Amino acid sequence: MKPLKKITLKALSSIDLNIKKNYRLYRKVQRIITTPLKPDYETLDEKIMVGEREIPVRVFSPPGIEMNKVLIFFHGGGWVTGDIDTYTPICSALADSCRQTVISVDYRLAPEYPFPKGLIDCYLATKAIFLEADKLGIHPDDITLVGDSAGGNLAAAVSILAAKKNEFFPKRQILIYPATYHDHSSASPFASVTENGEDYILTARRIEDYMDLYVPVKKERLNPFVAPLLSENLNDQPSTLLITAEFDPLRDEGDAYGMKLIEFGNSVRTFCIKGAIHGFLGNPLAIEEIKKTHELIKIFLNEPLQEGRVKDERTEEIQME
Repeated sequence: MKPLKKITLKALSSIDLNIKKNYRLYRKVQRIITTPLKPDYETLDEKIMVGEREIPVRVFSPPGIEMNKVLIFFHGGGWVTGDIDTYTPICSALADSCRQTVISVDYRLAPEYPFPKGLIDCYLATKAIFLEADKLGIHPDDITLVGDSAGGNLAAAVSILAAKKNEFFPKRQILIYPATYHDHSSASPFASVTENGEDYILTARRIEDYMDLYVPVKKERLNPFVAPLLSENLNDQPSTLLITAEFDPLRDEGDAYGMKLIEFGNSVRTFCIKGAIHGFLGNPLAIEEIKKTHELIKIFLNEPLQEGRVKDERTEEIQME
């Protein structure tokens, strides 16, 4: 990393955002910054009904793309910030690059809706899309789960929960700099938390603050639906593309999750984007990093699916609404 860039990142990282006190303000600032950046085609806003509750989704289908291959996208933001508006540029770019329809899920955010509310929304929205796939003209094998950061955490958790409940089965998942562990303090077993935990915008302290808002009851952080790396059963998981960033506190836990998926017999492709920091998909200056990520995703989506599933009834419980 160039010295000037590193100095700039360090200065920005030293600003005390105090996300726990100012998360509402942070959400407003995000919306102001990203609202003007809309695609040059019409998107479709829909609502998935779950009982009497609605889960908003935004559908990105650039001209010339048939809705026969779908990426279900869960946004990042520490389970606290982000929504389908602020992630419109990212989802639009992904749809354009990969030539597939993207469905972005607007799940409920903490602290107003702590764990497992957001995960439940993501699971039920995904289930509805899978169960309606035939009516939409989509083969279930052509539906891929995608998430970045906290969204990568949610995508992994949805896949684990899908294996448990056996209501649908995603064949592919793409996890982009995902959170997979529960502890980002000095006690973390991962070197990247120490190496990258202060000077690269997303600090270890901020991750801990996000976790405090998402899972306020600390004993619940050992739940593998919070920390997928703690799962004792990762059989029957989708073919996975896992992308990390070199200067990201979450880098090593992402790699560790990829390795654990492999240990359970799953197909995994893991790549680290050199010179990148956490959240680079949302940085318009990270042109090369975004281009590389899109290329990796396109290659992964065009690979033949790995056949065969390992059956194992052991899993952890989560209460569904």
